[in-house]
Amino acid sequence: MTRPKVLLFNPRSARSKPRIPNSILSIAASIEGRYEYVIVDGNCEADPAARIFDYLERGGFGFFACTVMPGPQLQQAIPITRDIRAHYPGIHTVWGGYFPSNQPQAVLGSGYVDFVVSGPGDKCFPALLDALTNGSSWEQVPNLIYGKEGGIVRTRKDELYDQDALPDLPYEKLDGYYPLGRYLGKTCLGSKTIAYHSSIGCPFKCAFCAVVPIYNARWSGKSAERIYADIKLLRGRWGGNAIEFHDNNFFVSEKRTAAFARLIAPEGISWWGEGRIDTIHRYSDETLALMRDSGCKMIFFGAETGNDEVLKRMDKGGTQTGAQIKEFAARMARFDIIPEYSFVLGTPGPTPEAVMKQIDEDIAFIRAIKEINPRTEIVIYVYSPVAVEGTQLYREAQAQGFRFPEKLEDWIAPAWASFDLRKNPLTPWLTPEMIDRIKDFETVLNGYYPTVSDVRMSPLKRRVMRSVAALRYRSGLYKMPYELKVLQRLWKYRRPEIEGF
Repeated sequence: MTRPKVLLFNPRSARSKPRIPNSILSIAASIEGRYEYVIVDGNCEADPAARIFDYLERGGFGFFACTVMPGPQLQQAIPITRDIRAHYPGIHTVWGGYFPSNQPQAVLGSGYVDFVVSGPGDKCFPALLDALTNGSSWEQVPNLIYGKEGGIVRTRKDELYDQDALPDLPYEKLDGYYPLGRYLGKTCLGSKTIAYHSSIGCPFKCAFCAVVPIYNARWSGKSAERIYADIKLLRGRWGGNAIEFHDNNFFVSEKRTAAFARLIAPEGISWWGEGRIDTIHRYSDETLALMRDSGCKMIFFGAETGNDEVLKRMDKGGTQTGAQIKEFAARMARFDIIPEYSFVLGTPGPTPEAVMKQIDEDIAFIRAIKEINPRTEIVIYVYSPVAVEGTQLYREAQAQGFRFPEKLEDWIAPAWASFDLRKNPLTPWLTPEMIDRIKDFETVLNGYYPTVSDVRMSPLKRRVMRSVAALRYRSGLYKMPYELKVLQRLWKYRRPEIEGF
């Protein structure tokens, strides 16, 4: 029997340049040799819908699979999936990724998404295809969410697989669709930066994190040796000279981190990853020095706030405190590794006055961090709820009237697209004055301390921006910084919270 073909789609993200689509490649690897498939990357297509329907018109396709992050990817994923159902009703549609895993009711209620893969799809996805192809039951396939009798059914969560035992990603196959070299973009780390996933999950349960409902505080990582072998391949075959580790938490294991640092050190490759302050603060000085010497230039951390009570409400799940955040910033300066701290401003409060007071306290805390270590990169988000049931923050958000859209199409309205980027929260407790306060401070801060990740900013532009912002920053006069907004728009200032590097 000829098996139906699979179309794998990676919608366009907010980034100005494409990155290696690791999630789609992992799914491709899971069906390699079992099902014929094609890949469409919305980041590399002027009209991805035209490309997709050109493939479908050739016939033989039985499955459309799409990975969907919140935000810009929905702008392509929703209308394309809807049109596939309208024109090819016999094709099974499967979504995976953070958005459908956290909003399955809206996704499955749309009528044009049949299944959600919630969690690793390495075994789930091929098992689902086999069941649908053979006409057998999929109800025992783990990591699935599907609709049944007006409700939704979640199958059991599977184990987190041994990452070293999974098949290699089909880089050569991707290269046949889109020259892989175009995915190795210029960043502050290097001229050909590799986007790489070395682990899945995270062992913590932060109340605002979309990872929590998917992995249930579990983590599994590739060995240092496997990571090194992959990087050597990408460097030798396509010239990669820097690495962005896009793991939710790269630094869970100090032993693994140190082993990788020793392996990569002779290669002269700069690298970046995401971690937790309270985890890496427990690392020995020897490991931190080893990381620095191996090329670790910057680490992204969720600092969130300097208020210990708010940190508890966020269920940070560890020992992070405001004092520790400051202490760690100073420690990173000693090892010449730039800490990239993200802050979440505008969490719910009992009164408008309390919310504004907390915003001002966080602004003061960010300024204190900059005094301790001026090289600390600051990324500011406006708090937007995540549907993590049972957490204090989500209960508070619901109590104050916050609700997610019930219809999938509503998520591509301009307001909700901004919500997903944590720039327009649509939260009842935040007034326009509060949003202006946060955004105006962010504009001034970015002017006085332009991010090092914007490789397009010349030294002259940085000096001009800083001099224009100096009076405002030093005096605390943040309101209506129109002159800085004009400069940042004119020079297309790159915002790490939206584009990354």
